[in-house]
Amino acid sequence: MSRITPILATVFLLFLWTDDSAGAGRCWVSTTSVNFGSYNVLSATPTDSTGTVSVYCNQENFITVSIGPSANSGGFKPRQMRLTTGNDLMNYNLYRDTTRTQIWGDGTGGNFTVSGIVPRRNTLYQTVFGRIPAGQDISAGLYMETLTVTITW
Repeated sequence: MSRITPILATVFLLFLWTDDSAGAGRCWVSTTSVNFGSYNVLSATPTDSTGTVSVYCNQENFITVSIGPSANSGGFKPRQMRLTTGNDLMNYNLYRDTTRTQIWGDGTGGNFTVSGIVPRRNTLYQTVFGRIPAGQDISAGLYMETLTVTITW
Protein backbone atom coordinates (compact mmCIF):
# COMPACT_ATOMS: atom_id res chain seq x y z
CA MET A 1 0.00 0.00 0.00
CA SER A 2 1.44 3.37 -0.90
CA ARG A 3 1.51 6.26 1.53
CA ILE A 4 0.78 9.68 0.05
CA THR A 5 1.77 12.86 1.84
CA PRO A 6 -0.14 15.96 0.77
CA ILE A 7 2.01 19.08 0.56
CA LEU A 8 1.53 22.72 -0.15
CA ALA A 9 4.72 24.71 -0.37
CA THR A 10 3.84 28.34 -0.04
CA VAL A 11 7.26 29.78 -0.64
CA PHE A 12 6.41 33.22 -1.91
CA LEU A 13 4.08 35.54 -0.07
CA LEU A 14 5.75 38.85 -0.80
CA PHE A 15 4.62 42.02 -2.51
CA LEU A 16 7.22 44.77 -2.33
CA TRP A 17 7.28 48.37 -3.39
CA THR A 18 10.60 50.15 -3.41
CA ASP A 19 11.55 53.72 -4.13
CA ASP A 20 14.99 54.91 -5.13
CA SER A 21 15.28 58.63 -4.43
CA ALA A 22 18.27 58.85 -6.79
CA GLY A 23 15.87 58.74 -9.73
CA ALA A 24 16.10 55.10 -10.80
CA GLY A 25 12.35 54.77 -10.47
CA ARG A 26 10.15 52.32 -8.68
CA CYS A 27 9.87 48.56 -8.98
CA TRP A 28 7.34 46.10 -7.63
CA VAL A 29 7.74 42.35 -7.17
CA SER A 30 4.99 39.77 -6.92
CA THR A 31 5.09 36.00 -6.83
CA THR A 32 3.03 32.89 -7.36
CA SER A 33 3.67 30.02 -4.95
CA VAL A 34 5.46 26.83 -5.81
CA ASN A 35 2.73 24.32 -4.95
CA PHE A 36 4.03 20.76 -5.05
CA GLY A 37 0.68 19.07 -4.50
CA SER A 38 0.98 15.52 -3.14
CA TYR A 39 4.27 13.77 -2.39
CA ASN A 40 4.44 9.98 -2.47
CA VAL A 41 7.10 8.81 0.00
CA LEU A 42 7.40 5.51 -1.89
CA SER A 43 8.02 7.08 -5.31
CA ALA A 44 11.51 6.76 -6.78
CA THR A 45 11.17 10.01 -8.72
CA PRO A 46 11.35 13.56 -7.34
CA THR A 47 8.29 15.80 -7.16
CA ASP A 48 8.60 18.92 -9.33
CA SER A 49 6.60 22.12 -9.58
CA THR A 50 6.99 25.73 -10.69
CA GLY A 51 6.10 29.22 -9.53
CA THR A 52 6.77 32.72 -10.85
CA VAL A 53 8.56 35.88 -9.77
CA SER A 54 7.33 38.99 -11.60
CA VAL A 55 9.07 42.37 -11.44
CA TYR A 56 7.46 45.53 -12.80
CA CYS A 57 9.42 48.82 -13.04
CA ASN A 58 8.19 52.25 -14.09
CA GLN A 59 11.61 53.01 -15.63
CA GLU A 60 14.05 50.70 -17.41
CA ASN A 61 16.27 49.03 -14.83
CA PHE A 62 18.84 46.26 -14.68
CA ILE A 63 17.69 44.17 -11.72
CA THR A 64 18.93 41.22 -9.71
CA VAL A 65 16.46 38.88 -8.01
CA SER A 66 17.48 36.77 -5.05
CA ILE A 67 15.49 34.29 -2.96
CA GLY A 68 16.43 34.04 0.69
CA PRO A 69 17.56 30.97 2.61
CA SER A 70 15.27 28.56 4.40
CA ALA A 71 14.28 29.65 7.90
CA ASN A 72 14.04 25.97 8.85
CA SER A 73 17.47 24.83 7.62
CA GLY A 74 19.25 28.18 7.78
CA GLY A 75 20.60 27.74 4.28
CA PHE A 76 20.08 26.73 0.68
CA LYS A 77 21.41 23.15 0.46
CA PRO A 78 18.78 21.94 1.19
CA ARG A 79 15.94 24.25 2.00
CA GLN A 80 13.42 22.62 4.32
CA MET A 81 9.66 22.95 4.77
CA ARG A 82 8.16 22.28 8.20
CA LEU A 83 5.11 20.14 8.92
CA THR A 84 2.45 22.62 10.08
CA THR A 85 1.26 20.30 12.88
CA GLY A 86 4.61 18.94 14.02
CA ASN A 87 8.36 19.13 13.75
CA ASP A 88 9.05 17.01 10.65
CA LEU A 89 11.15 18.72 7.98
CA MET A 90 10.99 17.99 4.25
CA ASN A 91 13.97 18.76 2.02
CA TYR A 92 13.33 20.72 -1.17
CA ASN A 93 14.92 23.39 -3.27
CA LEU A 94 14.26 26.14 -5.80
CA TYR A 95 16.20 26.51 -9.03
CA ARG A 96 16.57 29.05 -11.80
CA ASP A 97 16.96 26.47 -14.57
CA THR A 98 14.70 23.77 -16.00
CA THR A 99 17.26 21.02 -15.31
CA ARG A 100 17.19 22.02 -11.62
CA THR A 101 20.97 22.22 -11.22
CA GLN A 102 21.40 25.93 -10.32
CA ILE A 103 19.96 26.69 -6.87
CA TRP A 104 18.27 30.10 -6.82
CA GLY A 105 19.58 31.89 -3.76
CA ASP A 106 21.54 35.04 -2.94
CA GLY A 107 24.60 34.44 -5.14
CA THR A 108 26.88 33.19 -2.34
CA GLY A 109 28.28 29.74 -1.62
CA GLY A 110 27.65 28.29 -5.06
CA ASN A 111 24.02 29.37 -5.47
CA PHE A 112 22.75 31.82 -8.07
CA THR A 113 20.63 34.92 -8.56
CA VAL A 114 18.67 35.95 -11.64
CA SER A 115 19.45 39.22 -13.42
CA GLY A 116 17.91 41.01 -16.36
CA ILE A 117 16.64 44.24 -17.78
CA VAL A 118 13.10 45.27 -16.99
CA PRO A 119 11.95 47.60 -19.80
CA ARG A 120 10.23 50.85 -18.84
CA ARG A 121 6.65 50.20 -17.69
CA ASN A 122 6.99 46.51 -18.35
CA THR A 123 7.25 43.26 -16.42
CA LEU A 124 10.02 40.69 -16.25
CA TYR A 125 8.64 37.19 -15.57
CA GLN A 126 10.95 34.50 -14.18
CA THR A 127 9.93 30.90 -13.62
CA VAL A 128 11.00 29.31 -10.34
CA PHE A 129 11.63 25.57 -10.67
CA GLY A 130 11.01 23.61 -7.46
CA ARG A 131 11.96 20.04 -6.57
CA ILE A 132 11.39 17.71 -3.63
CA PRO A 133 13.88 14.81 -3.71
CA ALA A 134 12.47 11.29 -3.69
CA GLY A 135 12.72 8.88 -0.80
CA GLN A 136 12.08 11.09 2.22
CA ASP A 137 10.58 9.27 5.22
CA ILE A 138 8.28 11.95 6.63
CA SER A 139 4.89 12.17 8.32
CA ALA A 140 1.73 12.89 6.36
CA GLY A 141 0.41 16.44 6.53
CA LEU A 142 0.80 19.96 5.22
CA TYR A 143 4.35 21.28 4.83
CA MET A 144 5.02 25.00 4.27
CA GLU A 145 7.72 27.61 4.20
CA THR A 146 7.75 31.32 3.44
CA LEU A 147 10.83 32.84 1.80
CA THR A 148 11.86 36.41 1.05
CA VAL A 149 12.34 37.59 -2.55
CA THR A 150 14.63 40.62 -2.90
CA ILE A 151 15.18 42.80 -5.96
CA THR A 152 18.11 45.16 -6.30
CA TRP A 153 18.97 47.65 -9.01
